[in-house]
Amino acid sequence: MTSMALPTLLAQVIDPAASIDGRLLDLMLRAGSQWVLWLLLGLSLMAVAVVLERAFFYLTQRRPEAILDQALRVMREQGYAAALAVVQGRPSMSAAVARDCLRYAADGAESVQEHAAAAVQNERLRYERGLAFLGTLGNNAPFVGLFGTVLGIVRAFHDLSLNSASGSEAVMAGIAEALVATGVGLLVALPAVAAFNLYARHVESCVVGAEGISHAILAHIKRVPQVETAVSEDAGAS
Repeated sequence: MTSMALPTLLAQVIDPAASIDGRLLDLMLRAGSQWVLWLLLGLSLMAVAVVLERAFFYLTQRRPEAILDQALRVMREQGYAAALAVVQGRPSMSAAVARDCLRYAADGAESVQEHAAAAVQNERLRYERGLAFLGTLGNNAPFVGLFGTVLGIVRAFHDLSLNSASGSEAVMAGIAEALVATGVGLLVALPAVAAFNLYARHVESCVVGAEGISHAILAHIKRVPQVETAVSEDAGAS
């Protein structure tokens, strides 16, 4: 019985005598709109996981203002090696960029500038992880819900055509049920967009802060390049 049912079902779907509209209608009626709701539910759970993970990540990567100020002061008074020890092991984008700048300070301002730019780009990728998913979900979840609504409305009018005695009440009930998919799509999209905008703004502020600390270190390197190099050479010779 089962071996007979599958070929029969395939024959109905790919029946060459049926029109393309009839085939699409049959597929829509078989699919229904319930799977769209389950899809949106799964996407919303993934979005919540990303939002919570990014929130925890950003909290652990807060900019250590006091440590950075101390590192700049130590750099001016004791040199690059002492300042590097201050920011060693500290989290945040600014601390990572400061470490790269101080580590390669003896190579000159141009080299430090390139290392700082590379560190900022690497940290930006780490900070923006998962944000593309939130942005994509926020832009497309309403359309996914709208697709579920279309499927539900198609089923409602098809049921009406088979049983016209039920009148408009059956159509209205079917349409009301189908509109739930659009509502769920909007409900998923709005928090995703809000979280994406909030986190994207936070990443940009972190980038600005990291570039600021790199410029402060570069300004010191350009002001006293020869003194630091001479001190490093004397220490190596001894």
